[in-house]
Amino acid sequence: MCAVSYLNTVPLVWGMLHGEQRDVFDLEFALPSECADRLRDGRADIGLPPVAALLDQDLAIFRGAGIASRGAVRTILLISRKPFDRVETLATDAGSRTSVLLARIILANRYGTRPALVSMPPDLETMLGIADAALIIGDPALRIDPAGLPCRVYDLGAEWVGMTGLPMVFAVWAVRREFALANPGLVKDVHTGFIASRDEALAHVDEVAEQACRWEVFDATTLAHYFRTLDFSLGPRQLEGLLEFGRRAAAVGAVAELVTPRFAEI
Repeated sequence: MCAVSYLNTVPLVWGMLHGEQRDVFDLEFALPSECADRLRDGRADIGLPPVAALLDQDLAIFRGAGIASRGAVRTILLISRKPFDRVETLATDAGSRTSVLLARIILANRYGTRPALVSMPPDLETMLGIADAALIIGDPALRIDPAGLPCRVYDLGAEWVGMTGLPMVFAVWAVRREFALANPGLVKDVHTGFIASRDEALAHVDEVAEQACRWEVFDATTLAHYFRTLDFSLGPRQLEGLLEFGRRAAAVGAVAELVTPRFAEI
């Protein structure tokens, strides 16, 4: 089983690592793109991939728990020294295809521009030295103080909600369909564990943040606020946002054919 190796994953996996579900799951962590690749080639049967993986893989998604937002998230920042409607080149971190797609969708739909993409490590000064704008995601984005930058900074979580009125879903628990069909009992038990792990963390957010800050550069207050900013549910409204993301990704030519994600039959 593979999960995205970002801070926003912590409340979903906390119980698996430190709570009652500890030692039940064989859980490994990887960058979003690597997590998706492991599901694609069978190195993982179940995972927490970015939603972009649903656009071109036959995966079933689990109800109830995921990583979403209903507004600003602080970890997907579009930063530019130019007005966004004049951005011609965009430096991106290749670690998250979902965030890159989200940036492309927002720039095309809200600002009428389709910049050329330049993939590179997430160093803001270097990125803005070669491109008009930069996309900083994950933990590096959380280390940035947007108010202290002499640039235009947009939080793409807020931009998406402002544009669509829908939650933005970033990652979901998903299972390879053939594995789900062959192991229905196991898949049902896994789903129960996912929900229990999430619920345990959300019932003790401050404690989770206190422990998580021991190996992070962020203090417990920052982490607790960040965890409370996110939406770790996956219900009808989040699914609607997920499907809208897929439609808009197809409209900007990001995918040849949209694979409609289906809930796992559990």
